[in-house]
Amino acid sequence: MTTFTALTTIMGEDAAYQLSEAIEDLNPEPTGVGVFEIEDGSGLWEVAAYFLEAPDAGALAVYSALFNAKPFNISEIPDQDWVSKVQRELAPVAAGRFFVYGSHDADKVPADKIPLLIDAAMAFGTGHHGTTLGCLQAFDSLCLAGFSGGRVVDVGCGTAVLAMAAAKVIPQVVLASDIDPVAVEVAAANVAANGLSGQVECVVAAGFDAPELAAGAPYDLIFANILKGPLIGLAPAMGRNVADGGHVILSGILNEQAEEVIAVYVENGFNLIKNSSIVEWTTLTLSKKIPI
Repeated sequence: MTTFTALTTIMGEDAAYQLSEAIEDLNPEPTGVGVFEIEDGSGLWEVAAYFLEAPDAGALAVYSALFNAKPFNISEIPDQDWVSKVQRELAPVAAGRFFVYGSHDADKVPADKIPLLIDAAMAFGTGHHGTTLGCLQAFDSLCLAGFSGGRVVDVGCGTAVLAMAAAKVIPQVVLASDIDPVAVEVAAANVAANGLSGQVECVVAAGFDAPELAAGAPYDLIFANILKGPLIGLAPAMGRNVADGGHVILSGILNEQAEEVIAVYVENGFNLIKNSSIVEWTTLTLSKKIPI
């Protein structure tokens, strides 16, 4: 079945959400509307609408003019088996001791790697993106440097691939949290598919605002692969929830944003241990200062 997309950009978060709410009333109505920040420092936001039949181009033009947005770019998307397409195009990924793969590549898992199964249908956070790959490599480096366990949480877990990586190498139960209930459902399904039920606990939480996360603090390691804005906002809470000498692994940071994030975390009691980049994305490993 052919589907359609309508995309535009607009200045400011409030305006973007107001426009997204307005176009939900279109006829034919969209099957879904998404709002996304463009992480380039421009202040622009993208509004995307998806339709099962051709949208009303005239009405979209009116809305873009009313909200001072760019004209909508309407595209027709031919019917495809998207899961099969992704399976063909997403090759397995090795990240240090870890090997991220889909079930269609189960025969390719090396004997000397720790397998992490993430299927194409659950593909936000598969290990192919520079942020997830960077976090897995940073965790592997931390383990090689002597990290051997403790209390661990993956904040903004997506597929829970980072939480599962930790659960594969340390004996304690690992927490995986996300603000999105759908992401938490996906995470729980991935945990079960990897045979880690009981070893990774998935919870819905905004930041550290959940009883399960409060009960687990202070943490010896926190993963947070999100975005610059939320990472900066969470810095004080990170400082409160990491044990002295504990670590955080942060990503979702564009290379040009790294110094700003580092500065905020230094202000909140952390030392930078490692700064690495994959293409345009930076991953940071920091440790909580030990009081003298």
